This record gives sequence, structure tokens and C-alpha cells, in this order.
Amino acid sequence: MSSGDTPAVARRKVRLAIKDARNAKGDTQTQVAEAMEWSLSKVMRIESGEVTISQNDLRPLLSYLGVKDRKVVEELVQAAKASKQRRQWWDDKRYQGMLTAAMRQLISFEAEASRVLSFAPAAIPGWLQTEAYALAITQQYVGELTAQEIDARVAIRAERRKMIRRRSPWPKLFALLDESVLLRQVGGPDVLREQLAAISAAIDEGWVSVRLHPLASPYPAFGLFDLLYLSDAENGHAVLYRESGPVDEIVDDAVRITRHREGWDRMWAGSINEEDSARMIAAAAGAASPSADEGSSD
Repeated sequence: MSSGDTPAVARRKVRLAIKDARNAKGDTQTQVAEAMEWSLSKVMRIESGEVTISQNDLRPLLSYLGVKDRKVVEELVQAAKASKQRRQWWDDKRYQGMLTAAMRQLISFEAEASRVLSFAPAAIPGWLQTEAYALAITQQYVGELTAQEIDARVAIRAERRKMIRRRSPWPKLFALLDESVLLRQVGGPDVLREQLAAISAAIDEGWVSVRLHPLASPYPAFGLFDLLYLSDAENGHAVLYRESGPVDEIVDDAVRITRHREGWDRMWAGSINEEDSARMIAAAAGAASPSADEGSSD
């Protein structure tokens, strides 16, 4: 467990460890509450992540649940400490009040995720967007977002992309894009060309795998979403982020997460393979810019 865990990730690791240990022991939340002489609501809020747990409560709880390995206990204690820390780079005052609660959690999870699966039916996912493309997307919501909110969201998307690329080793990133995003003139030909060229470069650098969901396939039954895995590929340890325009949410429901993962797997298997998708993206990057004849009309 990394000592650099963000608060949201650290809290999630602790609560998942507690929940997994309780299930392994075969106890209900009520039984844990009675054994620890706590209220049932306290146990429920700890497991749901609504509250952090103190070290003084965590150590005896782990002992009761049968978590005896000293290294594991100390790692969870450190995570409990980290969960109480507040300031991160996205806590900078220029972003205060500019990001939704779900977006803040998303960034926190992105900083620690070992695997990210994205599906984008109409636009490039935020963590892959260039600044010009991000600006063109967010400017569509003038009237719903202030100029300051638009600037903050563009800046934060650029920073998220840098953050992912700076990680060592890179997380396993998979972007499933609908083929239509190669044609949609977000921001105009030059902005689209730059965006697609940036994706081609990311593919060549090896930090993302991309497939195109073909236009010949039925329209997908999902909007834009990301599945983030913090430690393994188990859906029980995943976080689902869904976005629809300026509205977004973090989903922590196993049934909905499983549904999205099954849908993602099905679409990924039926999509154009990575090699052919990379060629199509590179070709579209060249075709997206105006032709030489159009540019020399004067």
C-alpha cells in the first residue's frame, strides 16, 4: 500500500479491507457492532466510506476480524492516517468551488488506480483530451458553467493527463472510443487533428490501449463512463464514474458496476482491434486538417 495514497483512495482501501475481513469471518454488521460495543450506524458508515476510522478504533477492529499480520495492520493504519489528510494538488484555491464532488473523487482515484477502462460514445474521455479539445467541449455548457468553471475544468483535465503520464509504472489504461469521435468536428478541423494526433502519440508511447467501437455496430446502451480499479480487476474493488455533460456521479454499487463492466467487455471484444484502430486514428488525424488546396485559396 502506497504511503502516497490520496485521502479518498486511502479511505476506500481501509473500508474494503474491513468489509472483506468481516465477510471472511462470516459476521454481519450487527454482530461487529455488538462485539465492538459500537452503534450499527457507525459500522455501516465506516464500511460505506462516509466517515474515517481512527487508529484507536481500527487496531482492535482488525484484531477482532482476524487480521493479525503485522505488516498488513500497519499498512492499514497508515492508510487510515492518509484518509484524514486533506490537501492535494487539486485542492489548490484556484479550483475551489469549481469542481463537482464526483470529479474530485475521480481525480483522487485516478491518481492511484492500477487499471482504468473508459468508454466514450460521443467525445474523447477527459483524461485523454488536449487543452483545445477540452475547451471546445466545455464551452458548449456556457450558461450552465461560469467562465471560471470552464477554465478550471480545462486546466484540471490537462493536469490529469500529465499526472497519469508521470506515474511509474503507468497504470493499465484502456480507451474504447466510438468510431464517430473520429468524425465529430469538436472545435473544428485543427483542434480535432491535434487531439487525434495526441492519441496516436499516446498509443505509440505505449501508455494507453485504444479500440474503436465501429459505426456498423448497434448504438451502445451506455453513456460516457470510466471504471477504475485500485488494486485488482475485481468489480467489488472498482469505482464507476459516469458523466453526462456538466452532470456527473461516482457509483459504488456492485450491481451497476458489474453491468457496466460486462457491457464494456462485450463492446471491447466486438470492436476493431488495437492495431487497426491505431491506423484509423492516425489516418483521421491527417484527414481532419484542411487540405493544402483549401489552405492556399488566396
